[in-house]
Amino acid sequence: MNRKTILLGWARIVLGLVVFSFGVHLTIWANIGLAPWDCLGMGIANHTPLNYGAAMTIMAVVILGIDLLLKERIGFGTVIDALLTGNFVQAFNSLNPFPENDNLWIGIGVMLIGFVFMALGMWIYMSAEQCCGPRDSLLVGLGKRLPKVPIGIVEVLLWAVVLLAGWLLGGKVGPGTVISTFGAGLVMHLVYSLLRFDPRTLEHKSLPETIRILTDSGKAAETHN
Repeated sequence: MNRKTILLGWARIVLGLVVFSFGVHLTIWANIGLAPWDCLGMGIANHTPLNYGAAMTIMAVVILGIDLLLKERIGFGTVIDALLTGNFVQAFNSLNPFPENDNLWIGIGVMLIGFVFMALGMWIYMSAEQCCGPRDSLLVGLGKRLPKVPIGIVEVLLWAVVLLAGWLLGGKVGPGTVISTFGAGLVMHLVYSLLRFDPRTLEHKSLPETIRILTDSGKAAETHN
């Protein structure tokens, strides 16, 4: 990885987050129940002056701080994700010209399409190899501290806590919540299989590693000149 690759990677991350955020927007517009984290974001927005985007951004920054306390691997991708994703989703929510959906079957179809966009966005974003989003890092950090508990169970427990908090704050729970909890991962698996993409093969660079590459590249360029 060199300086040019890193800078192009930042553009790739932003593009991936735009695609991912459009997918999240579709799952919200489906109006059949929210995924756990979206439920919490909407719940916070219901009780504060914040809109959904601002609530999700603040929540992501808080989670990023927890990731740092857990000494998890943080990259520029993690930071960019924390700052932009919620605001991108809010922009799509605000620009959507269609009325609120009130049909269950249309909602299910729209939600499934949303999962496809989310998977494509994550593929674009993760291919930059500059680390995962704050929530993924949190899951990994918790998993490391609960080594006897399967990571899938840790994820379910985390989602359960987040969903309960969102529901108590008034976030919408419904059939889409169940579909999101179990269906998003399945659609992601299918999309990645079609793309022949395996996230486990990526070699992510942390913030210090990326900064070192940028600094060394800058010094090399000055020396060459």
